[in-house]
Amino acid sequence: MLAVGLVFGQTVRYQFINFDDDEYVYENRQVSDGLSAEGIYWAFTHIHAGYWAPLTWFSLMLDCHLYGLNAGEHHLSNVVLHAATPILLFLLLWRMTGGLWSSALAAAIFAVHPLRVESVAWVTERKDVLSGLFFALTLGAYVSYVQHPFSAARYLATMVFLAFGLMAKPILVTLPLVLLLLDYWPLGRFASDSCLKPTPPHCNGGGVRGGAYSLQTSLRRLPILWQLVIEKLPLVLLAAIFCGITFWTQADGRVADETLPLGGRIANALVSYVAYPGQSVYPAGLAVFYPHPGDNLPIWKVLVAVAVLAMISAGVLACRRHCPYLLVGWLWYLGMLAPVIGLVQAGSQAKADRFTYLPQIGLCIALIWTATDLFHSWRFRHWAYGVASASALAVLIGCAWRQTSFWRDSETLWTHALACTLQNCAAHYNLGCALANRGRFDEAMTQYQKAVEIKPDYVDALNNLGAAFVRLGRFDEAMAQCRKALEIKPDLAEAHYNLGNALANRGRFDEAMAQYQKAVEIQPDYVEAHYNLGVALARLGRIDEAMTQYQKAVEIQPDYVEAHCNLGGVLAARSRLVEAVAQYRKALDLATQHNNQTLADALRATIARYETKKPSPQPPPTSVRLPPKP
Repeated sequence: MLAVGLVFGQTVRYQFINFDDDEYVYENRQVSDGLSAEGIYWAFTHIHAGYWAPLTWFSLMLDCHLYGLNAGEHHLSNVVLHAATPILLFLLLWRMTGGLWSSALAAAIFAVHPLRVESVAWVTERKDVLSGLFFALTLGAYVSYVQHPFSAARYLATMVFLAFGLMAKPILVTLPLVLLLLDYWPLGRFASDSCLKPTPPHCNGGGVRGGAYSLQTSLRRLPILWQLVIEKLPLVLLAAIFCGITFWTQADGRVADETLPLGGRIANALVSYVAYPGQSVYPAGLAVFYPHPGDNLPIWKVLVAVAVLAMISAGVLACRRHCPYLLVGWLWYLGMLAPVIGLVQAGSQAKADRFTYLPQIGLCIALIWTATDLFHSWRFRHWAYGVASASALAVLIGCAWRQTSFWRDSETLWTHALACTLQNCAAHYNLGCALANRGRFDEAMTQYQKAVEIKPDYVDALNNLGAAFVRLGRFDEAMAQCRKALEIKPDLAEAHYNLGNALANRGRFDEAMAQYQKAVEIQPDYVEAHYNLGVALARLGRIDEAMTQYQKAVEIQPDYVEAHCNLGGVLAARSRLVEAVAQYRKALDLATQHNNQTLADALRATIARYETKKPSPQPPPTSVRLPPKP
């Protein structure tokens, strides 16, 4: 626990990053509004960000309810959840194997390995640490079920914990396989004549109880492997249901399947299976995003990967009688990694550190119990184990602390990713977004251009390049980039919006209005598009229509100060002074909250004029709002 705090405690000073944290937290109104009946209903009934994960949404909503959008507290929740998992893992391994220090070392390596950084230091990966906690609780309930007389309540607890874990992240669909591996070692259930628990005496009567007894008697006649498999069928069925839900919900994210041929995906999966153990031993060059090589992997790398996997698999099978932990640990790793190895590609990454969160436990088990047995008769083994373990953990803690430091903000994170990888268009794009959000549009434009050079059809980079050109006053170039983006993806609302901004700044309000209208047709809750559509309509003298758009903008975002200002202006233009003053007062309250003293003073003067019924000539509406849309 202290080691986790030492490594990851620094994240309480860190920010959200511009990689899914917006979609999961600070731009997700359902989450950022905190816990509510509406939010709970949304979590259960909506697919968001490619997942049906109601427990993850509850957790993030609770954080927002308690802490608001203070990123440090959200990071702290990740750290606390992660700290609980290795503690439970240690207790479980100790209980199953009796190996105190072996169990402690396995749990400690899992806790502080640099590959954990992405799961813990990234708020979006709340789903990882939450599912990991329920993974450990599921194992605990199952071990309790196995080591005690039959209890339906204990089996039900196993199912409930598994269901909660699946509702956090569906990576746990392979957990029934892990339970079967634990039956082999260390629980030793394969060595029994029957894995079925004795039936309580009161079940020997007639009727339904007699039927249950007969069923159990029939099952006892089956081979032990089939008894163990049948025992887990309810868990397998539960996992299968979540497999179906995940496959359906990630339909949009599997677009990569169409662009990445099957051969390329298989080759990348084989190389990744070998790469992760390499990173476990030598965790250098870790990045938030690794670009997919597509069909460009050298054939020798694939052949080497196949040879390594074949040799390791053959070796652990040959040693299964004397070293069962090798087989269990290796199959744990292979099985738990299978859903995210990339055969069914969701997203454009080649691999990800977060994918190792639970699979790496299998490698730790195989390595540590092998080392424990290898030198069990050596006279100085305790000193050697102690020095080696302490040294390994010290190195891992240092590496993990340094890796965590790169997650302090988006700019640092993506700059580090570019230092660790080549041809990483996603890193260039996201670094551009981070720079644009800081107002450094010249530098952002350079990053977007590099992303487009690597991937000419990168529609988001083209769109954001257009937005950067608008900010820099290069409107013709902005129009060209936005139109390129719309040629690739005609229904991209942000590109219509940015094209509208460029046209409006050229005074072409009729054309700008048409682009804003397309943006709100595609995305009805696009608040900036509604606002700028109102500005364009007001510039064209269509005051009533402008009023409607401003009203929609403040309905979607009640704290939109500019929309309240302009709504007050068009109401005053229609001589609806009481309503205009009400809007100006709302704008004044918001401006005061945001410490915008200049706007607050102007609003006070405007309100004073209207209240004395001496309105000044109406100023033109506020100019179009041009925020970058990363």
